[in-house]
Amino acid sequence: MKKVIFYANQFFCGVGGENEADFEPVIKEGPVGPALAFKAALKDAEVTHTIICGDNFMASHKDEALKRIAVFLEGKEFDIMAAGPAFRAGRYGVCCGEICKFAHEKYGVQAVTSMHEENPGVAMFKEEPFYIMKGGASAAKMRQDAAAMAGIVNKMISGEEILWADAEGYFPHGIRKEVFAEKTAGDRAVDMLLAKLSGQPYETELKIEPRDNVVPSKAVGDLSKAKVAFVSTGGLVPLGNPDRIPGGTCSIWATYDVTGKDVLVKGDFYSVHCGINTDFVNANPEVLFPLSSFREFEKAGVIGELCNTLYSTTGNLATLKDARRMGKEIAEALKKEAVDAVVLVST
Repeated sequence: MKKVIFYANQFFCGVGGENEADFEPVIKEGPVGPALAFKAALKDAEVTHTIICGDNFMASHKDEALKRIAVFLEGKEFDIMAAGPAFRAGRYGVCCGEICKFAHEKYGVQAVTSMHEENPGVAMFKEEPFYIMKGGASAAKMRQDAAAMAGIVNKMISGEEILWADAEGYFPHGIRKEVFAEKTAGDRAVDMLLAKLSGQPYETELKIEPRDNVVPSKAVGDLSKAKVAFVSTGGLVPLGNPDRIPGGTCSIWATYDVTGKDVLVKGDFYSVHCGINTDFVNANPEVLFPLSSFREFEKAGVIGELCNTLYSTTGNLATLKDARRMGKEIAEALKKEAVDAVVLVST
């Protein structure tokens, strides 16, 4: 009987939400949380332990988290590390990627996780030698995604051949695999051409993934003469959220005038972000937008001028398509305001 160690975050193991995102790693015997759905689809294997860690703790203290997990794993025999599923949750996806990479490199075991295609963890880890299954966008696909992870693990255990990415449903590693086809390349090319001409669906055999290459702007020559703007993806809005900016899967942005304000106080602004613990921001909005500090820089001549327009949206679970569009729209608006530099802070 093969042994699997499972990794999941604090939310899906019932510890708590964003208020427990700094939860330090622990290990529990047997399957916990999503490991139960994973176990149900396993064959000839058991989940011996579940490692639980808060997303913030793993993301912010990766080395410490992995060091503690290594202590947990001392003397434990296991064959496979499984993590997730992470859906479209960015921090969680990165954490799952980190633990899979760690387990493979340190212990030489195979590893598997699952993410939605827009999870940043896919781009970060898809060329690593472990499997990232193509998962759903939300936890509504928990059972299906966990079962897909278990499916590839079952093949690992049985020694059955694991086919190419599209056939198995994992993200490609960038390695081409030779297979024999019934039709010749010429026949397949003609079939694709005919399908294209008739408006029918077809799929190329030579996939070239486009990459976003963003050319960095030149450094600001003299900040003391620069107009600086502030852009927030932390869902920072005036009390009442007049523009109804969503807390997640946001596709709109808004601007708010801070002319005449030297400081943001509780009750002026608050965060509608659903992917972070907003308690600190709501108690003091300057945690997210340090307006008073920018005013001091302005008065001291460190910066030439602070743009009195706050640009705000919620980055939580925004689709890549919407994020690109909103970024372009905000950039055009900043150009119209003759802004020289932008401060974009993390949530």
